[in-house]
Amino acid sequence: MRTRMLALTSAACGAALLGAAALPASASASGSGQDAEAGPDEVTAAELLAEVRACSRISKGKYRTDSGSAKATVPVCGTRNAVFWKADMDIDCDGRKTRACNRKTDPYFLPETAFQSSRGEPLDSAALPHVVVPGPGKVWDYRKSGLTGGSVVAVVYRDRVRYGVIGDTGPTGIIGEASYAMAKSLGIDPDPSTGGAESGVTYIAFKDSRISPIVSRARAQSRGAALAREFVGR
Repeated sequence: MRTRMLALTSAACGAALLGAAALPASASASGSGQDAEAGPDEVTAAELLAEVRACSRISKGKYRTDSGSAKATVPVCGTRNAVFWKADMDIDCDGRKTRACNRKTDPYFLPETAFQSSRGEPLDSAALPHVVVPGPGKVWDYRKSGLTGGSVVAVVYRDRVRYGVIGDTGPTGIIGEASYAMAKSLGIDPDPSTGGAESGVTYIAFKDSRISPIVSRARAQSRGAALAREFVGR
């Protein structure tokens, strides 16, 4: 789990901003507000965001988005069948060593993830869209909200909705992180050192939704799409 430090230099800040500005047009909201890759029956980003406008806080406090953040600003909110939070996105490149994720590309690289494949192997952050949740602590314990490794998550960024699973845990006081693969699928720069999104990411984790095997992108997609339709009342 990599926790992005707040800009160490103004140059680093500028690079991050330029990286975000250089994203392809498909990564930003289209004129219609519709994800170009979504099917006609898929739940849209606008539909999901409409359901999470109000926050019924279930966390005892709030989370910081980075290790250097001065204030904790992000609560975890709850509904009958999901929990959600709105934060930034740091890039998790931990787990299986790949060309994209290794000690050279990510100085914070760890060769393990909190949850493993059915073979007991660390997850492949470069291939599996997944989300990092804070480790159980005094602010919030994800396990008490019906969540675990393999629970299905919908992630919304601009006009895009992508589905994945909970695949890793991080520090108990920080929130807002997802895998290299999840970031890439959303049009966010997935570079573990300089990528990510500073804000505007919504994470919706569905209660009691664990899929198996955890590495099945197809099952996460199909289950996520079905749960999203229920979530918006279709």
